[in-house]
Amino acid sequence: MADRDPEALEREIERTRQELARTIDELAERVNPRNLAHKGTERIKEEAGQLVQAVNAIVRPEGEDGEPGRLDKRVVYAGAAAAVTLTALVLWRRKRKRR
Repeated sequence: MADRDPEALEREIERTRQELARTIDELAERVNPRNLAHKGTERIKEEAGQLVQAVNAIVRPEGEDGEPGRLDKRVVYAGAAAAVTLTALVLWRRKRKRR
């Protein structure tokens, strides 16, 4: 190591400093709360869109021509019944806990 050229050593140190500075900047960008919130929002939007497509495919299956078919009322009624049942169950449990 004593045989190394001082100028080459200085260039290597400078190059290492620049790489370290880039790495620190990248890490700061990754953990920036605003960026994290934006990424989270985008992910939620994407997942919500997929959920909407899945529900739409169940409620309005495609017809033979590829267009959305008629609304399947049985699926809507089943969903409404499930929501009412779940709500009643939650209210019943709350009332039971108060006693």
